[in-house]
Amino acid sequence: MIPQSSPVSAYLARRNEIDAAIRRVLASGRYILGDEVRQFEVEFAAAHRAIWATGVASGTDAVELALRVLGVGPGDGVLTVSHTAVATVAAIARVGAVPLFVDVDRERYTMSPGSLHDALGRTAGRAKAVVAVHLYGQPADMPEILALARAHALPVVEDCAQAHGASLGGRRVGTWGDLGTFSFYPTKNLGAFGDGGAVVGADERHLDALRAMREYGWESRYVSRQFGVNSRLDELQAAVLRVRLAALDDDNRRRRLIADRYDEGIRADSIIKPRRFPGAEHVFHQYVIQAPQRDHLQKALADHGVATLVHYPKAVHQQPAYDGESFRPVALPNTEGVVSRVLSLPMFPEMTLEQVEAVCAAVTRCARYPDGASGRS
Repeated sequence: MIPQSSPVSAYLARRNEIDAAIRRVLASGRYILGDEVRQFEVEFAAAHRAIWATGVASGTDAVELALRVLGVGPGDGVLTVSHTAVATVAAIARVGAVPLFVDVDRERYTMSPGSLHDALGRTAGRAKAVVAVHLYGQPADMPEILALARAHALPVVEDCAQAHGASLGGRRVGTWGDLGTFSFYPTKNLGAFGDGGAVVGADERHLDALRAMREYGWESRYVSRQFGVNSRLDELQAAVLRVRLAALDDDNRRRRLIADRYDEGIRADSIIKPRRFPGAEHVFHQYVIQAPQRDHLQKALADHGVATLVHYPKAVHQQPAYDGESFRPVALPNTEGVVSRVLSLPMFPEMTLEQVEAVCAAVTRCARYPDGASGRS
């Protein structure tokens, strides 16, 4: 079976370096917020061309803390998309804010500026921030989103959990809005071997507030000047991430090569392949197709030895915790349309060309015979 993702392959590809980094931390005797975290923060900021970065315990924490630093609190509305990992919306809820769902562009799968424009007109005085998600590794249309948000004096947080190293007009995602947030979950383009996250930005006041907030609001040790939480990136994860960060651009190039081969090798008129957009550098956290009989195709591919996943089978507003009318200031036809058709093919840098070719052949075959019965050769 060809796996859909393979964190263990990322480990095996750099096993000696990762093992050495782990041994270095274990021998140091310092396991929380030490030199590894400090060095990783410097290196991560440089890689994303940000002024600063600060490590936190998860991508969800990163979004939550970014919103708190920007002054978002109980009862405030936050405009975001419903076609995303529920973590984006869970972070909004954790600050006591209310998610206000905006539709996605049906080709980018990211926030539709037109839908955002309509939502802003209907939530005047209620919306206090925008969270734009760079889904699947595709940069959202940040120039348009920012123009609309700025016209309403709203801060913008970028959720870059699936877009490490992606860029728009040569500018890395995470540096367009007021703050950029990242996840280091093991399957991400830059993954740790556990949970982890980071926030990047340019305003040093935000940095000071975030670093205090991630550790109980301490002004000095054991003295809390402000509200805070326990959200610290640990030394072991930082050391692993430093090894993997050095290879991020190479890994992203390999993902694009695999995506190019999928583009060429999948020959089925019923399959909609991901779009590229001028000036946008997609990093293919996922290679997501649309198929009219998605569930049948997924089963047929499994029968042919190809594992796939659905990101995501239900939009957030279709889930019981967030299905109220008050969450939807505008209609979400594109969101509701794509969730029934999207399917993520195998995508990880360590895939062999033989595996890629096998996926192409299986998708081409199974798309013609989605029940799987006639497609077996």
